Amino acid sequence: MKQEEYTTLDNILNAAKTEFLEKGFQKASLRKIVKTAGVTTGAFYRYYPSKEALFAALIEETADHIFHIFTGTVEVFQQLPGEQQSTNMRASSSKCLQDILDYIYEHYDSFKLLINCAGGTPYEDFTQRMVRVEEACTYQYIEDMEKLGAQIPAVDRRFSHTVICGMFNSMFELIVHDTPKEEAAALIRQLQEFYTAGWTRTLGVEF
Repeated sequence: MKQEEYTTLDNILNAAKTEFLEKGFQKASLRKIVKTAGVTTGAFYRYYPSKEALFAALIEETADHIFHIFTGTVEVFQQLPGEQQSTNMRASSSKCLQDILDYIYEHYDSFKLLINCAGGTPYEDFTQRMVRVEEACTYQYIEDMEKLGAQIPAVDRRFSHTVICGMFNSMFELIVHDTPKEEAAALIRQLQEFYTAGWTRTLGVEF
């Protein structure tokens, strides 16, 4: 790609980011993006086939990377022997959250697009995808503990879903409202302690 083409592409992406952040995907005007970027509609379609493809170009890598950090942590955790899972829970969770936080603040606008502006795109259920993974991990953990002889009280799936949604939404809310990184990190640690204490009480297991 020639330098001129790189410049045109950058102009399109920058104009799109501004428009999507201001209005969200559904209300964003492709006509305005094209005009702001200083290109014709025909020139735009040489780079992207649709507004959907343009939005994906801005957030896909960020969404995939965050999800990979999270699911990778879950996979490693679930490979631990059952007796080690409880003792490793805090450290595993803390590292995962810190890795995600570091990445988010390196790709801040992209993350805000993903969480705040993705309605009407395949990415609008991003948080719920993470919730589903966490729910499955929670019930697998309970099953593993029961195999070791632990007496775990029955946990209503509606309860666990609500708690897990609250965990992710609370964390992401701190970030998308422009909380400075160090403050967000401290608050997320507090949230982690809060939810850990709640699960300890609910499951009767010390982490």
